[in-house]
Amino acid sequence: MGGSEGVGASSKQFGVTKPISMAGPTVTDLQRTRELEKFLAVSGLYESKEEAAKREEVLHRLGEIVKNWVKQLTRLRGYTDQMVEDANAVILTFGSYRLGVHGPGADLDTLCIGPSYVNREEDFFYTLHDILANIEEVTELQPIPDAHVPVMKFKFDGISIDLLYASISRLIVPEDLDISDVSVLHNVDEPTVRSLNGCRVADQILKLVPNVEHFRTTLRCLKFWAKRRGIYSNVTGFLGGVNLALLVARVCQFYPKAVPSMLVSRFFRVYTQWRWPTPVMLCPIEENDLGFPVWHPGKNPRDRSHHMPIITPAYPCMNSSYNVSMSTLRVMMEQFQYGNKICGEIELSKDCWKALFEKYSFFESYKNYLQVDVVAADADDLRSWKGWVESRLRQLTLMIERDTFGKLQCHPYHHEFVDTSRQCAHCAFFMGLHRKEGEVVQEGQQFDIRGTVEEFRHSVNMYMFWKPGMEIYVSHVRRRQIPCYVFPDGYKRSRPSRPTSQFENCKSFHNNEVSVTEHVERIRKRKNNDGVDVREDAIVKRQYACPPGDRLARRNSLGTGGLSVEAVSDSQELRSVECNHLSNSGQDDLDRTESPEAASNSSVITSVGSSEDIVSVSVAGCVENSRGVEMMNNGRFEDTTYGNDSVTLVKNIVASGNEVFQHELQQQLQVLVFNFFLIFCYLFLFFN
Repeated sequence: MGGSEGVGASSKQFGVTKPISMAGPTVTDLQRTRELEKFLAVSGLYESKEEAAKREEVLHRLGEIVKNWVKQLTRLRGYTDQMVEDANAVILTFGSYRLGVHGPGADLDTLCIGPSYVNREEDFFYTLHDILANIEEVTELQPIPDAHVPVMKFKFDGISIDLLYASISRLIVPEDLDISDVSVLHNVDEPTVRSLNGCRVADQILKLVPNVEHFRTTLRCLKFWAKRRGIYSNVTGFLGGVNLALLVARVCQFYPKAVPSMLVSRFFRVYTQWRWPTPVMLCPIEENDLGFPVWHPGKNPRDRSHHMPIITPAYPCMNSSYNVSMSTLRVMMEQFQYGNKICGEIELSKDCWKALFEKYSFFESYKNYLQVDVVAADADDLRSWKGWVESRLRQLTLMIERDTFGKLQCHPYHHEFVDTSRQCAHCAFFMGLHRKEGEVVQEGQQFDIRGTVEEFRHSVNMYMFWKPGMEIYVSHVRRRQIPCYVFPDGYKRSRPSRPTSQFENCKSFHNNEVSVTEHVERIRKRKNNDGVDVREDAIVKRQYACPPGDRLARRNSLGTGGLSVEAVSDSQELRSVECNHLSNSGQDDLDRTESPEAASNSSVITSVGSSEDIVSVSVAGCVENSRGVEMMNNGRFEDTTYGNDSVTLVKNIVASGNEVFQHELQQQLQVLVFNFFLIFCYLFLFFN
């Protein structure tokens, strides 16, 4: 296990500090490692020989295509026949494939390196794009030239490929180009540096770990764990493949002789105790006279704001996890603690590896969610539109943190969901909402994020490649309103039944059958628990209709320049959410009973005052017509046509709001009647 690589590792120090332990594995550790490797194989994390051969064939075909592309451009630009013959481009891999931890169906991350006279803007994104578009095996071709790292996405014979391009300052690209040589960075722009560094970082990681095979098994395991626990998504502010690889590599440096079962356990032990924002580094940060910026919080003010710096080992050293926010760091730390707890039980033989990979019950862990519905005219438009929206979800998290001073935190879920019952091209993303743990709750205090969501929608609707039919809807849903299509079997999983007495109390409350004494006692107990009487206002839940022709026609007639009417209206027209500070009470215990996942992770609980709390909505005005329901704000009507399976119709919400108003008035009258009754009794006893 580990072979010769592990033998020589003891004489060499890996990393910027000395190892934490040089202890090797016991017989039990070796047995646990065999069990772990068997579990990973049974879970289908290794690709078959046939799929591996197919990937090699696709890479070879792609290499031939880019070579012919460069030769064609060389001839068109009038170079000599010898130059045309020598013209070359090479395809290199990076990411999980280069690290050797890819699984079945994984994307193939590739980099095309071409000569200096072949540029990215025209030659790559236009000429090569057209060549690929005319190849029968290429499907779902999507260029993204404005990305942080410009990329062309497509499928080649069914294999998903991300293709980057780097034009280096050489007239001829050698077949055996040494990508680790810093000279390849001479006279290139920053997008090219970022493209090249994918390969350079992967190579450096493999050089800086004591045992490559142990590193690969551990990384494969922890990638699977992060996906199961909902924290594998760099674009939404969690951990991506490079981030996890760097974290695992650092643990390998801390424990040079450890086997994978030990390394998995030590991973959680190390990072539950890590004092962020102390950076994770595999080697000292390298300075160079090429002038590219490197991560340096002492010199660069922006670097000081990073919450979870994980520094790449290749020049120029950068923070690979700059997407992480306060909210997503909180979620990851909770999951590290979960992993640490399970690994502790595994080491005591109280549990097995399967327990570590239990899927995270996202839709049972929060009481309030934001639902972001993305709609487009067809599947091709949706592919690019949803990619853009997903890349902006991180900004929504940051905006909410900014506007609530970090008191309201978000948990963006990395997965997209599709309602198969709908005919239009669409998908939905969800974000859990959670009051910051330990935040002092003040009576009547609420979070108003209407302006925040409006700003987010403005930024999303500025999409450069917007087309008619591209729409985005942001709405607030309670846990009980989560649509059924997000669940694996298409329906909500059953929960343990409520205790009879508490269920009867809830039922009698909603039927206005509670006596004055019981009601006053309930209010007194709630206020003694948290000092808050919670009332929640919410975004008006609107379901999109397909096709959105009326909305598009009105957009064009108003001349909004391709933006939706909602995006250019004032903030009062926004479907808004005012998420309360959520208080703890007897319902908290009930929800912990309902959700085993939430019970094991108390900081994820966002309990409302009690089951008596009701969502109330204020609407400026509404009318009904044959098409559906329309809201009127500031004298203007806004189309809010609903689908047949709408979770909540506006007219029902308004009726609900009236019920809340009437119920609150009834509460006050009941308290007054009770007080008058006490005064009457007191006076009666006094005069008699």
